[in-house]
Amino acid sequence: IRDEESGYNKNLFCIPKHYEEDLERVFIPHGLILDRTERLARDIMQDMGNHHIVALCVLKGGYKFFADLLDHIKALNQNGDKSVPITVVFVRIKIYC
Repeated sequence: IRDEESGYNKNLFCIPKHYEEDLERVFIPHGLILDRTERLARDIMQDMGNHHIVALCVLKGGYKFFADLLDHIKALNQNGDKSVPITVVFVRIKIYC
């Protein structure tokens, strides 16, 4: 996102009441994030070839993105030409560096 990007008016979205006063604009809509997550899953499947995938999720903040990404990878795994094994690992850390 460029610095001069103005984003989208928050009135175009359903914003929870407890966030309304804290937000001015929405820079990346949820649908765009989902689309890019699906594209990332496709890129991962293409880059990994037939290799085993080890997916590592750093709890707690990354869980939703991780779950969405894995859903897309699993769908590609089930509906694609190839199927690769996936191992899922969760780690919890106290301090982000």
